[in-house]
Amino acid sequence: MPQMGESIAEGTLSKWLKKVGDEVKRDEPIFEISTDKVDAEIPAPASGVLAEILVKEGETVEVQTVVARLETEKGAAIGKTAPPATSGVVAGSEPKSTTPAAPATPAPQREGTPSPAQPRQPSPAPAIAASHTGNGNSFEDRVRTKSSPLVRKIAAEHGVNIASLQGSGIAGRVTKRDIIGFIESGAPAPAAAPGMRGAGPPSAHPLPLPEAWPGDVVEPMSKMRALISDHMVASRHTSAHVTSFIEIDFTRVARIRARKRSEFEAATGQKLTYMPFIIKAVTQGIQAFPIMNSSVAGTNVIYRKQINIGIAVALEWGLIVPVIKHADDLSLSGITRALNDLAARARAKKLSPEEVQEGTFTITNPGVFGSLMGTPIINQPQVAILGVGAIEKRPKVLPGADGEDTIAIRTCAYFSISFDHRVIDGAIADQFLAFVKKTIESFPETGL
Repeated sequence: MPQMGESIAEGTLSKWLKKVGDEVKRDEPIFEISTDKVDAEIPAPASGVLAEILVKEGETVEVQTVVARLETEKGAAIGKTAPPATSGVVAGSEPKSTTPAAPATPAPQREGTPSPAQPRQPSPAPAIAASHTGNGNSFEDRVRTKSSPLVRKIAAEHGVNIASLQGSGIAGRVTKRDIIGFIESGAPAPAAAPGMRGAGPPSAHPLPLPEAWPGDVVEPMSKMRALISDHMVASRHTSAHVTSFIEIDFTRVARIRARKRSEFEAATGQKLTYMPFIIKAVTQGIQAFPIMNSSVAGTNVIYRKQINIGIAVALEWGLIVPVIKHADDLSLSGITRALNDLAARARAKKLSPEEVQEGTFTITNPGVFGSLMGTPIINQPQVAILGVGAIEKRPKVLPGADGEDTIAIRTCAYFSISFDHRVIDGAIADQFLAFVKKTIESFPETGL
């Protein structure tokens, strides 16, 4: 199971595309994974036969867990206890050598199966950077006690407060094995705080859950939707959200795009939309206001040198945010090519985990569906997210050459910026928006 995004310590194997006994080729999709950051097909690391499936569909496991084994010798028997040449399929990992090697240590026990001889106690949390500790209110501190929906459900059923446990997962995350081991140990269960379910934020479920009425249809959330829910609620409880708005005149960009569109698309093979112009303006705005490209680590602020722009892409089954790395180094045509490629592969479930990681600033575009404006939630651990409203023609009052006001038809849009008031003041956020506005409204003809 790969590391599929910052602060994601586990993932769900949502679907097997092959069954035991099937032949697979290297780089052929073998299963699908799902988190709040990526819903992707994972390729086989080597050619061979799928000999054993270790993780079932719908099961959530920690990153780097081996999920299956491949027989890499042609004709090797299926189902041997210790096949002479197998390749452990760890989603997203580099292909491993098929040369047999003597095991150095016994195989680790699978998650959710405590030892019958001695119930497993949660081990102490691994040490993390000092800048990520302290008051317990930072995003990194919350991640240490965050857990999967299954673990939170088990904890709620047994009245255990996950926040009081030290887990054995990455950054001290409480795993299924930890919670089962704790319950079976017979130790007194720390009571959950009022209003808490598992390790969720204190007010995540302050009211009784609604009941279904006759005729209602009840469907479980998809794994992606459940994780998006957790991520969004955690973000609201982490950052002090404030949103500002501004109106931007796209008339100049619209005219440039209309004049250059055919020539640009013939030269690059790429469809030219408004979004590359917006990304270009945002990268310049970040260079002028570096705090917009930062992260909060306890009482420290990390100023990111890389400008990696995440673009929210709506899918039929959820939402995904692929990242354009080093966007400030790209020309408008380079941004267009990267944007179109990532969006197409996101919808086809062809993104690799690395392509949804390390974003430093996010842009979401609800305007494509006709929305005029919105107040997007910050994509942690970032500190700001830009919302783009519908770009449409409107009547505007403009000063005439003779000093008299006139009414003209202009192409305009409302932009919003949701920012973390812990580190960004309203004046800075508004200056950033004004900079983006000025950059778009004065975009040079030679900018293509």
